[in-house]
Amino acid sequence: MAVLPTRLTPLARRLPDVKELASLMRFGAPRADRRAARLSKAADVADLRRIAKRRTPTPAFDYVDGAAKRELTHTRAREVFDSVELLPRILHGIAEPDLSVDIAGAHSALPFGIAPTGFTRFMHAEGENAGAAAAAAAGIPFTLSTMGTRSIEETAASSGDGDRWFQLYLWRDRDRARDLIERAAASGYGALVVTVDTPVAGQRLRDVRNGMTIPPQLTPKTVVDAAWRPEWWFNFLTTDPLTFASLSDSAGDLPSIINGMFDPTLSLKDLEWIRSAWKGQLFVKGILTAEDTRRALDTGADGLVVSNHGGRQLDRAPVSLQALPGVRAEAGPDVPIILDSGITTGEDIVAALALGADFTLIGRAYLYGLMAGGQEGVARVIELLAQEVTVAMTLMGAATTKDLTPDSVRAPWLQG
Repeated sequence: MAVLPTRLTPLARRLPDVKELASLMRFGAPRADRRAARLSKAADVADLRRIAKRRTPTPAFDYVDGAAKRELTHTRAREVFDSVELLPRILHGIAEPDLSVDIAGAHSALPFGIAPTGFTRFMHAEGENAGAAAAAAAGIPFTLSTMGTRSIEETAASSGDGDRWFQLYLWRDRDRARDLIERAAASGYGALVVTVDTPVAGQRLRDVRNGMTIPPQLTPKTVVDAAWRPEWWFNFLTTDPLTFASLSDSAGDLPSIINGMFDPTLSLKDLEWIRSAWKGQLFVKGILTAEDTRRALDTGADGLVVSNHGGRQLDRAPVSLQALPGVRAEAGPDVPIILDSGITTGEDIVAALALGADFTLIGRAYLYGLMAGGQEGVARVIELLAQEVTVAMTLMGAATTKDLTPDSVRAPWLQG
């Protein structure tokens, strides 16, 4: 026979205590700084992406958010990062892990830096200056792209004493390339990052459909799209014209500009020439296979950037994180390796470090912050990612980034 549960004694009721209620009603005064208020509500990079999409015209947002063709590589990158399990380790007594890393001959306070991005002032008028200043304040490196919208010298001034790298494409004009190399060296750029995965421009269909050009062409469609984003519109109209600062005579649609610069016949000899011209640290960006790892190192590279260009070049290319262990195996333990493409969370950074990277770069994540709130938005991205890395490492019992090893994670595509 079932036993009925004892009936609970009815709750004792009373009138609300006005003093107690008043102590709970703490309504903050509206913040005059709307940018700061907006950014403070963002709990992660995904929140900043949503803010960025609201505040940025469609062509600019899609240039950041999109990838090549059907965007399969970009989509798969997220799936691969999400598939990695981070293994917790208990009772290791770590109050606060050390996130700092030595990379490219310098010290970084965090295990990530800012990747090179082109057309940056189209996302927000503060552009590269905002990224360089925020990176310097956080003690991490900032990478200026050949296709940046602020010059080598302007960005160096914004970076101040911060660590900065310059990204160079393999391109056909040796004189202009040498000029950029010499200017970067004179302006205190500590490393040269040579991108080798762009013999031609990838087919970025969002940009084609949006009619992306430099300088931007104002059509009825773009005016309507930008009109309800007054801050972006005001900044665009009241600041200096938007150009590729290192390519001052360039104009037209993006694929034409890129294809006019680059030559599909470029080879290792061109990389050898850059190696001879640059005396500092040289990293080759765009490595995804063991074969290309060996070729780059034999040509004189000091380090490698495992990257699929954020899925923006060859759709169906390997996901960088999956390519990383093979590159590490071929390069050996002493070659500095940076993981680029697809990072949007601190857990992504931890996974990359565990699977063989010494450092990581953020591209889209940085630009989401920039679009959401200029320099303050970039600083917010850095802050959020640093917090996420700190929490993950603490829960994983990792006192330093070197404690993150393949034994710290489970990746289904590496099992058995």
